[in-house]
Amino acid sequence: MKEGSSAGLLGAARVRRYVGERLSSMHPAYFAMSMATGIVSIACHLLGLRDLSALLFWINVPAYALIWIAMIARAMVFPRAFLADWTSHQRGPGFFTSVAATCVLGSQFFLLRHSPAIAFGLWVFGLVLWVICTYTVFVALSIREDKPSLGEGINGGWLIAVVATQAICVLGCQVLPDRVANRDAALFFLTSFWLCGGMLYIWMISLIFYRYTFFRFSPSDLMPPYWINMGAVAISTLAGTALSAAAGDSPLLTSLQPFVKGFTILYWATATWWIPMLLVLGIWRHGVRRVPFAYDPLYWGLVFPLGMYSVCTYRLVETFDLPFLGWISRGFSVVAILAWMFTFFGLVTRFIYLTLLAARARVRPKENQAATDRLPVFERTSAFQSGGQS
Repeated sequence: MKEGSSAGLLGAARVRRYVGERLSSMHPAYFAMSMATGIVSIACHLLGLRDLSALLFWINVPAYALIWIAMIARAMVFPRAFLADWTSHQRGPGFFTSVAATCVLGSQFFLLRHSPAIAFGLWVFGLVLWVICTYTVFVALSIREDKPSLGEGINGGWLIAVVATQAICVLGCQVLPDRVANRDAALFFLTSFWLCGGMLYIWMISLIFYRYTFFRFSPSDLMPPYWINMGAVAISTLAGTALSAAAGDSPLLTSLQPFVKGFTILYWATATWWIPMLLVLGIWRHGVRRVPFAYDPLYWGLVFPLGMYSVCTYRLVETFDLPFLGWISRGFSVVAILAWMFTFFGLVTRFIYLTLLAARARVRPKENQAATDRLPVFERTSAFQSGGQS
């Protein structure tokens, strides 16, 4: 009995240590899981896959809540690590995923559940988070004395700030104009967010492209969030179509329609240009340089752009009457669903391994110790533990 009891205590201690290590190193960009699930759900809804869309919605709601619980727990249990992320050039921009995830969930409530009140509440919450992240992360990075070089500090995850800004515009176009007395004022406010997001993209992608072409580029530099290079302009395309659809008889947006349509197509063309580039770089990373595939939470940052490109193309076809592009939206929705399934399977295997870790400790403490010692190799999360890309 004593041996069994001690084995159980040993197993519980190892599980607590494992959970503690994962929590202490939890990436601020983990909300990308909610972003990815939400946008794939919306893509399925628009293309008529209503059952799959509803399933993903009911996965996303608890996932969003659990990520918040984990993030709050990390801030309370590991405050130093949590605060250090706000001044990290590699991890700090990941906090913007909380804004984008909140707005994508709001769009799900608006489109799938027909709940404009909940969607509006999530938009307000997302706006508050955007203000906090924008004027905390960027100020902290600006005044930090010990700064990395451009090659070490800049990465695709910085473009999450663009995604967050455009997400405010997209959800705002759905819920704000009809809730305020001055519709033109609301549309001017949302147009300002759209333009601000576009300017942020120009600033950041210039630095990222400069890093691509003038700094040494290794396979470890090409982390999954580099797909945000495409995703940021994809959501800018979606925001442009949302503004055009919400214009109505607004004198402001009626006069700006040629400008909005022109820049919207510019964003879509830029997103399309990035896709072959990123595919070729991915083949180079995994095919030529033999970097193995392994689950990493940052892979959600790859799923989101695929789903967003499908949705933005669908809205471009619908708003600008471009039916010859419809096949692109349908094709990328399939790719996004498959990418989501593979990434979700990786997440499930992590939870299964945690369960087996606890179970094996009760019957084979010595073998469990050996498995625990091999855990870093099995998990292959060195980039995640050391900061990685956001």
